[in-house]
Amino acid sequence: MDYIMSAQNSAQPNQSLIDGMATLQALASSAEPVGCRELARALALDPSKVNRLLKTLAYLGIARQTANRKYTAGPGMHVLAAQSLFASGLVRRALPELEQLRRFGHTVAMGVLWNDNVSYLFHAPPGIEASRGLGRIGLLPATTSGIGIALLAERDDDEIRSLYAGRDIPRFPDGIDALLALLATVRAQGFARVHVADDRDHHIVAVTTGDPAHAGVAMSGWIPESATQPLVEALHKATQDIRD
Repeated sequence: MDYIMSAQNSAQPNQSLIDGMATLQALASSAEPVGCRELARALALDPSKVNRLLKTLAYLGIARQTANRKYTAGPGMHVLAAQSLFASGLVRRALPELEQLRRFGHTVAMGVLWNDNVSYLFHAPPGIEASRGLGRIGLLPATTSGIGIALLAERDDDEIRSLYAGRDIPRFPDGIDALLALLATVRAQGFARVHVADDRDHHIVAVTTGDPAHAGVAMSGWIPESATQPLVEALHKATQDIRD
């Protein structure tokens, strides 16, 4: 797993802690219980190291072992998730604002950036209850997401180059220069507008919230160019009450 290392971070990061966090995240994002060797292959880590990390997480109650000796999230992981959401207040502050944004008839989403992925805390298409939007979608590559693009634009170009060095970039077959050019545009205009050329052929309009920015809010659907600015203004208004 690749991590964005900011200039404020320690010059001597603890690799054991990094490996432990990578194992924890991989376990948290797995839809099914996963075996030690399978997890080690996914993380490109030594199986014996991953085995020790999983046993430690199980000892702490953050992971648990199933009857077939695979691992999945334990009660401690759910406790950490609930405690973090309560302590930050982000979702509690955001829900009324996200519900208000649904009046435009588009999908409304909120997410955070984790390295090169976006984790969606809320994602509600038109027609579903707002409560069903919580935790509805897992991790998606940041470069395929309007929220991801908006949050990547908050990083400097050196961090982005380091993050994607030697790797294919989803949705950017022309490579890092094409991504950096888009991020420069996003910084200049203060929002991201992303065209998703799939079967839906829709657009995403996204802005960030927080100081420094730590989350993004977006609307997506069929959004003509002329409708962009009113949506951006509504998103910015919503983020004023969400930011901490």
